[in-house]
Amino acid sequence: MTAETRELRQIVTGRELPELHPGDRGLPWIGNTINYRKDPVGFYRRHWERYGPVAPSYNVGRTTVMLIGPDACGEALQNRDKAFANGPAWSQLVGPFFHHGLMLIDFETHHSHRRIMQEAFTRPRLEGYTRRLHPAIERGMAGWQAGREFKAFWSIKQLTLDIAADLFMGGAGDTSGAEMARINRAFITCVQAAGGIIRADVPLTRWGRAYRARKVLENFLRKYLPAKRAALTDDIFSVLCHIETDDGERFSDDDVINHMIFLMMAAHDTSTITTSAILHYLGQHPAWQDRCRAEALTLGPEPTMAELESLTSIDLVMREALRLRAPVPVLLRWTVKDTVVQGVRIPAGTLCTLGIQFTHLMEDYWTNPMVFDPERFAPERREDRSHRFAWEPFGGGVHKCIGLYFAGLEIKAIMHRLLRNHHWSVDPGYVPPLDQHALPFPKDGQPLVLLPNS
Repeated sequence: MTAETRELRQIVTGRELPELHPGDRGLPWIGNTINYRKDPVGFYRRHWERYGPVAPSYNVGRTTVMLIGPDACGEALQNRDKAFANGPAWSQLVGPFFHHGLMLIDFETHHSHRRIMQEAFTRPRLEGYTRRLHPAIERGMAGWQAGREFKAFWSIKQLTLDIAADLFMGGAGDTSGAEMARINRAFITCVQAAGGIIRADVPLTRWGRAYRARKVLENFLRKYLPAKRAALTDDIFSVLCHIETDDGERFSDDDVINHMIFLMMAAHDTSTITTSAILHYLGQHPAWQDRCRAEALTLGPEPTMAELESLTSIDLVMREALRLRAPVPVLLRWTVKDTVVQGVRIPAGTLCTLGIQFTHLMEDYWTNPMVFDPERFAPERREDRSHRFAWEPFGGGVHKCIGLYFAGLEIKAIMHRLLRNHHWSVDPGYVPPLDQHALPFPKDGQPLVLLPNS
């Protein structure tokens, strides 16, 4: 038995593992990183079949534990013994670039900040944001030319950043289109840092570029901070500057900047991935596209929040897109003390990866899981209730995405406008070539032609 095998066995004390083949450790130091990026779902499936819900792996110089399936993931998300922390885990991938964002803080600090931030996502505020969504979407789509092929993913990404600039910053003042394109590139650079092998401020590396991109984002936001502090308006930047709890808790300037950078990233990246996935699936399933269009045409051009919530067919499609292409396919946790998951002891100081995307495709919980079937979320089926943690695209527990309702409204508003004005088709054999270095996105930009409705 090699020293490496003994190390892996130590992590899963509590049961005997079969002898590990030396190839399981992958390449020297890099480990299984490349194998995961080639086929994330297949990688998780192989480990699930060989080891079960708590599986050893090795990535970038570190032995890790993969939590696979809804039972194991659910234990980490519920975190009843407070053994799992977000900050030390995510910091290893993107910590310097999204530090002190809501996803990267834990326990009492997280509770305090989330309690303050919750005031920015009350229903009255969401209704106000919804009113601002429609003109922002109209402006963002103004340059989309019907009848010509365009890279749908990148166009949607720019659109969702423009929406974020309007709703989060009140239009970003006199910011030019070129400046917003620079901000978009900075966000992309910071997110893509998660795929970095060299995790230090080294020039020409992913992390090196991300350090400079973070400065771009900070400088951009700090330029507007004094004005946002001076007067309360209905954009999220201003709201974060002014909200306080009944106990008088408020955010500092640094808190506001840190939360703004994280929220703007989360709001436009995840919405982009989901919207582009919906375009893909509706293009391959014209009956569903027609059904969603008919629903959209029953409403006016600028539906209210309640009207967007009434778009049940679009909601079913959105949920299925989130299942098939989870915007964040793997969640990370770090054990701050010894804990037990599914009867297996995991020691303190262990990086754990929660296979959310794999859970979404498990046959034990989903009928024909690789098939696009939005009806699985309909009231008479509700396959997402086959297990409490069968469907968790927004995470779970205390770290569940605080902006999930806003994201749903934004995506529905975008699709409402697209469906009212356009139709499109996608080759049934098209499979997006996904880049899996960080959040999944189509490397070909997802080419698409929008045609005007007759």
